[in-house]
Amino acid sequence: MSYRILLVDDETDILEFISYNLQREGYEVFTAQNGEEALRIAAECRPHLVLLDRMMPVMDGAATCRALRENPLFKETIIVFLSALGEEEEQLVGFDMGADDYLTKPIRIKLLISRLQAILKRVKPETEEPATATDTITLDAARHTVHCPHGEVVLPRKEFALLELLMAHPGELVSREEIYSRIWGEEVVVGDRTIDVHIRKLRQKIGEQHIRTIKGVGYLFEN
Repeated sequence: MSYRILLVDDETDILEFISYNLQREGYEVFTAQNGEEALRIAAECRPHLVLLDRMMPVMDGAATCRALRENPLFKETIIVFLSALGEEEEQLVGFDMGADDYLTKPIRIKLLISRLQAILKRVKPETEEPATATDTITLDAARHTVHCPHGEVVLPRKEFALLELLMAHPGELVSREEIYSRIWGEEVVVGDRTIDVHIRKLRQKIGEQHIRTIKGVGYLFEN
C-alpha cells in the first residue's frame, strides 16, 4: 500500500528535504506552505497523514488542524505536528486541536521516518483495485485537464503548457532555456523563479514523483 503524505511548512528547505527522504521510502508526497493551501491540496489528494507545522502565514497549524478535523472527509486522516514549539503547553494545544501526535524540531530524519512509519500502521488498508490506465498521468488538451491516479485536475494555461512540454520528452532533460523559449517566448521577460514556482504547483497537483529537477539545468518528466 502506497501512503499519501501531505507536508505543510512555510520553509521551502524543510519541505524539500523531508519530501525527498519520504519519497525515497516509497511514499507519495504532497506539499503546502500554509494552512489554506494545505486544505485545498488535502481535498484533492486525500492524504493518509498530514505532517503539520504550527507557525505559518495565512493560516497557522492549529487552525488548519481544527479545520481538517471538522471536515468529514478527513475523519480517518492522521495529523501529526512537527514544530519548534516544543513546550508542554504548546503540545497540549496541538492535541486539543485534534492532532494524533506531536513531534518537535529539530529531529533527525531517520527518527522522523521511523515515527511516521509506526504511526501509519494505524491506517486502515484501502480496498485494492486492479491497475488501470489511471495509474499514469494523461493529458486532455481540449479541456486543459490532467488525469492523475487521485482524479482529474484542471490546470491553468501556463502550467498545462509546461507539463505538456515535459511529457512530450519523457525521461529526457528539458533545459530551463528551452522552457522559457517555448512557454513564455523569447520576447517576454520573466523572473528567474518563474519556472520554479510553476513546477512546484504542478508537483502539488500531480504528485512530486513525476517531475525531477536537474539542479541548475532543467527538468525531466517520469510517468
